[in-house]
Amino acid sequence: MAHLMSSASNLYAPPAAPAALSRRYAWGLALVATLTMAVSYVDRQVLASVGVSVTKEFGLSEAQWGSLVSAFSIAYLVGSPFAGRMIDRVGARRGLLGAVLVWSLVAASHALMPSFGVLFAMRLALGLTESPSFPGAAQTVQRALPPADRARGFGVLFTGSSIGAMLAPLLAAPIAARWGFRAAFLGVAIVGLAWVPIWLGLAWKRGAREALDTGSSGPRPPMLRILMHPAVLRGVLPIVASAPAIAFLLNWGAKYLDAVHHLTLKQAQGYLILVPLFFDIGSIGFGHVASVRARAGKRSGQPDRLVFAVAVALTMMVAAVPLARTPLEAMLLAGVGGAGGAGLFALATADMLARVPPEAVGTASSVGACAQSIAYIIASPLLGKLLDVSGGYTLPFLVLGAWVVPGCVGWLFWSPPPPHADKA
Repeated sequence: MAHLMSSASNLYAPPAAPAALSRRYAWGLALVATLTMAVSYVDRQVLASVGVSVTKEFGLSEAQWGSLVSAFSIAYLVGSPFAGRMIDRVGARRGLLGAVLVWSLVAASHALMPSFGVLFAMRLALGLTESPSFPGAAQTVQRALPPADRARGFGVLFTGSSIGAMLAPLLAAPIAARWGFRAAFLGVAIVGLAWVPIWLGLAWKRGAREALDTGSSGPRPPMLRILMHPAVLRGVLPIVASAPAIAFLLNWGAKYLDAVHHLTLKQAQGYLILVPLFFDIGSIGFGHVASVRARAGKRSGQPDRLVFAVAVALTMMVAAVPLARTPLEAMLLAGVGGAGGAGLFALATADMLARVPPEAVGTASSVGACAQSIAYIIASPLLGKLLDVSGGYTLPFLVLGAWVVPGCVGWLFWSPPPPHADKA
């Protein structure tokens, strides 16, 4: 019992002061962490970008396509808790470097896929090796930036996923058009390795080493204590609520434009950029507003429920996509929903990590990644099956718009624990 009480108290123990960094340098680290997320999403979204070609090559049903999406998420789910713990132990500086090198190799190996079964196994391997990406990036933002800048920092961080999703078709389509869809996997993975020298040049300087490695060698709360922390349990609700909609927009966007508006991948490129672009605007915008309101002292440690409610309303706009008459209208409505979902991710993550100790940030953020993966695993095959059964996209979009509500309402009315003591 004494051990359990001691473990619980560790969750609220004041952290050691991080090494001081200039604001410009701190933001430099945060931006390179964001680039890490972009690289990971480029590598994982190549499949979605060439999805029509892969579907035709292997004769896949919508349910099988959903299984491929889930395969990545299953492995990401399994790997995330261990990846988060690993990041807390070795630090993001070394952990991210190793992860990017390994997952780039796995991503390039997709070019060799001979069958659906092998492709499924490759998606599992990619999900497992990419699992340190978000915990490492989140830990970098949390350790590099001062508290007042972190909501804005997480807003910027979440743009990495949309930047990656936006770049994936732009990189993959020209390669696939000239050399085939298999070459797209290899070419994009090689491009992603350009991140490595940037990270080495910035994160290996003395000040960055001290800031990013702070707390990596100290005691960490037991994993179960972190998993059951009220801020963590509450923080996953908006992620589970909004993740299926965002996954659907990213993984079925090209297929939707092909089936409903009869656009080829080349014709759809410009429209596919809109959802990630709006995602970026929403992520940065909501993070910025939350930071401004925090600096103005409008919350006093309380979650910003007003800004959060606005994000919920925007996310629900995905239900209006079937009303669109043109591809532009459809992607604009989807983009508004993506902007709201990005806001939910940024606000919920910043609020959650402000209420756990810094030595548990990697593990806590991995729980959010696990929740996202669970939502993908469950939702993707169901949405694929719903498409097969209904024969259209109207019902899936309506279901996704309604699904946002319960979890977000729970977050709004759940009283969180106080913010963790921090020194800036």
